[in-house]
Amino acid sequence: MPLLSRDELKTLVKQPEGLCVSIFMPTHTAGPEIQQDPIRFKNLRGKAEAQLVEKGMRPADAQELLNSAQELERDEFWRHQNHGLALFIAPNFFRYYRLPLDFDELVVVSDQFHLKPLMPLLTGDGCFYILALSQKKVRLLVGTRDRIREIQPENVDNLPESLMSVLRYEDTENQTQFMSSETYSPGGLPGSDPGTMHGRGVDEDQENQIIRFLSQVNQGMQEFLPDETVPLVLAGVEYLLPIYKRVNSYPHLLDEGITGNPELSKPEDLHTQAWAIVQPKFQQAEKDAIDRFREFSGNNQEQASDALKEVVQAAYNQRIDSLFVALDHQQWGSFDPQSNTVQLHEQHQAGDQDLLDLAAVYTVLNGGTVFAVESERVPAQSPIAAVFRY
Repeated sequence: MPLLSRDELKTLVKQPEGLCVSIFMPTHTAGPEIQQDPIRFKNLRGKAEAQLVEKGMRPADAQELLNSAQELERDEFWRHQNHGLALFIAPNFFRYYRLPLDFDELVVVSDQFHLKPLMPLLTGDGCFYILALSQKKVRLLVGTRDRIREIQPENVDNLPESLMSVLRYEDTENQTQFMSSETYSPGGLPGSDPGTMHGRGVDEDQENQIIRFLSQVNQGMQEFLPDETVPLVLAGVEYLLPIYKRVNSYPHLLDEGITGNPELSKPEDLHTQAWAIVQPKFQQAEKDAIDRFREFSGNNQEQASDALKEVVQAAYNQRIDSLFVALDHQQWGSFDPQSNTVQLHEQHQAGDQDLLDLAAVYTVLNGGTVFAVESERVPAQSPIAAVFRY
């Protein structure tokens, strides 16, 4: 199962041919509710089949298309869920994602995949990462306001699993001494100059090895987050954090981190501490975007708009800096990039897609920030509001 990323989003945008089925549903990680999840999925699959037939597909062809998701009928599949499941089915194409989001049940059949419910994980105020560093284990977790999930090492290429997987100590005694110093070392690294760990059982050679190790961690993170804009929170023993910041090249690493040995911390504990760090930044980012929209709407209307046609055109042409889009609203229509024209329809017509979804997707792909929110949080009478780059 691939991880959700901007590259995956590009795949979902470009891949489909023919009618596309998008299914979103809440799932459960434990308890008797797990037994209800496959039943819920069968009901949603039935709705998808009905929509496919309604749009002109023969019942037998609709069943065959949906059979690509038959692996989801195994009981084993439902015992390993996150809090939300997103599925995308098209001719010769099938993807699913277990995600830390509580989706509302939704089935959309259109000529493109419906991707708006994924936006909180890709930008705006929905998602953050925790990089938990210790000499024995490197852990990467992804979290939202309410959820946290540890990403399995096999899903992150080239991220070292531990210090010992990178370094080859010749002196076993030195290894033991260093391991002891990390766990019990009081205080933190007062600066970022080489040699500041001397006196804590770590000599210059070992410090250089740590720098080598953390540089490889950074390289793995860069490959995992090449185009992401979500915050990254460090967790680790105090003297490791400033060393990692020296070698870091991810531009959205936060200054404040979580100190202590993360080997002793449960994901839920790391989530609580990390959310206290990222929440004010999320709130401030949304407030700043709202303030800018309102300011420009009143004084410089060329810099902001809540007119859907104008916003869709701007999203495609890489003009949007910040976008608010309503998760609980759909506006069917079509967009022709060649003529840069937008058509709005009261009812879904052949070839239509949700234009709010289209604006959100192109904003993300073009490096803008999307706040996918409930209608009442959009700072306009419209279900969409944008601040332009120019």
